[in-house]
Amino acid sequence: MAEIKPDIETFAKIKVIGVGGSGGSSTNRMIASKIRGVEFIAMNTDVQALHYSQAQHKLHIGKASTRGLGAGMDPEMGLKAAEEAQNEIREMLKGADMVFITCGLGGGTGSGASPFIASIAKDLGALTVAVVTRPFGFEGAQRKGIADAAYEKLAAQVDTIITIPNDRILQIIDRKTSLVDAFEMVDDVLRQGVQGISELITVPGLINVDFADVRSIMSNRGSALMGIGHGHGDNRAADAAKAAIASPLLEVSIDGAKGILFTITGGSNLGMYEVSEAAKVITQSADPQARVIFGAIIDEGMKDEIKVTVIATGFDTRPAAPKPKIAFSSGSLQQQASAPRPVMHTAPPEPLERVSFQAPSRPAASQSSQHTAPVQVAPPVVQHQQSYQQPTYAPQPQPEPPMAPVAPPQPMMPSAQPAAHQPHVTPPSYMHTPPVRAPQPSGHMPKSTSPSTMGVGGGDEEEDLEIPAFIRKKMM
Repeated sequence: MAEIKPDIETFAKIKVIGVGGSGGSSTNRMIASKIRGVEFIAMNTDVQALHYSQAQHKLHIGKASTRGLGAGMDPEMGLKAAEEAQNEIREMLKGADMVFITCGLGGGTGSGASPFIASIAKDLGALTVAVVTRPFGFEGAQRKGIADAAYEKLAAQVDTIITIPNDRILQIIDRKTSLVDAFEMVDDVLRQGVQGISELITVPGLINVDFADVRSIMSNRGSALMGIGHGHGDNRAADAAKAAIASPLLEVSIDGAKGILFTITGGSNLGMYEVSEAAKVITQSADPQARVIFGAIIDEGMKDEIKVTVIATGFDTRPAAPKPKIAFSSGSLQQQASAPRPVMHTAPPEPLERVSFQAPSRPAASQSSQHTAPVQVAPPVVQHQQSYQQPTYAPQPQPEPPMAPVAPPQPMMPSAQPAAHQPHVTPPSYMHTPPVRAPQPSGHMPKSTSPSTMGVGGGDEEEDLEIPAFIRKKMM
C-alpha cells in the first residue's frame, strides 16, 4: 500500500547558520547534541575550518578575496567575502521560515559577513534571530571595538539578537576551569538557546506552541535576554525558573519584558503542576500585559532534573530612556544659548541712544537730523564728527558779549580803508568775511594803529575813501 504524504509540511523549516570559526564550533556542538528538526549550514572563509565542520551544508565564501586563508580579523574582508557568495547564500536560505545566525563577534568573518547574511534572510521573509558572543576582556581592546561595531550592524538586520558576554561565563565556572572548557561552555549556552527555541516549535510537548506564536514574540523585537536554570528536588521547577531569571548571562533584569518565551524540559515524571509553578515565577517578573508563550518538553534522560530556558523580548523602555535625556540636554543648551542673545541686543542700543540724544541737544535741529542717519549706520563715526565740530560750537556763544559793537560795524562799507586795522578788531568782526579778503596791509598793522581810530571817527564817506590813497602814498 502506497504511503500517503501530506500536501504541506506540518512544521516550520528552521536553518541554523554558523558563520566563522566560533559559529562553526557552536554548530558542531549542537549537531553532537542531536537537535531535531533543524538544518545546519557552515559558512567560513577558512577552508581548513570548514573541513572539520560537521554541518550538512558547507559554503566557502570569499574564494577570490581570501583564497581560503580566512579574513584575518578584518571585518571588511569578511563582508567582501559574503558579497562574492551572495547568490550561493540566497540559494541555501530559500524556503526557511526561521533562520538562526550564530557567530562570535570580534573576528573577521563572523563580524563582517553575519550582517550581510542576515539581510539576505530577512529579504527572503524568514524570521531572523542572531545568537552571538562578545569577546573576553583579556582578548584586547581592538577585538572589543570590532565586536561593538559588528553588533550595531547585526542588530539592525535581524528581528531579535541574543547576546552572551563571555566575561559573564567566568561567574559560573570554577577557578580550575581551562580555557578550552570555558569556550565549550559558551558553545553549550548557544546550543541551549537555539535548541530551546527550535524544540519549542518542532518537538511536540505537553503544551504545544506553533510557529506563529514564536513569530509574534520575536519579530522586530530588537535585543533579547536569555537565561537557563536547572533544578533538583521537590521544588525543582520553581528553583529552575528562579535560576533562569537570575542567570549571570542576563545583562539586565527581566522586569518589564513585554514578550516572554520559556520552555520546561524534564523527565517522564514532569507534572503539570510543576509547569504551572515555574510559569508563575517567571511571569511575576514580566510586564503585566506581556505576551507569554511557554512549552513543556519530555526528555527521558533527565530523570529528576528540570531545565528552564527563558527568552525575554520587548524591552522598549531601555532604548527609549537615553533619547529624552539627549533631547533634554540639547534643549537646555538651546535655551541657554537663546537667553544671552536678547541681552546682547538690548545692551548696545542703550549707549547708542544716549549718544544720539546728547549730540543734537547742542546744535540746531537741522544738524541733529543729519546726524541721526549716520548714527544708525555707524555709531562710532558720529562720535568723531561731533568731536570735530566742538570748535565750531565754541565761537557761537562768544558773539553774545560783543552785541554792542555790532552797530558800528554795520556802516563798514568803507572797510577798505581800515582793512589793515581790522585785524586789531578781530574779536567783534570775526564773523564778517569781507574785511578778511584784503590781507595785503596786514604787514603794516602796527604802524597804522593811530590813524585807524581817526578814520573811524570821521563822518564823511569821501574822506574815508581818500585816506586809503594817502596811506598808499606814504607806503610808497
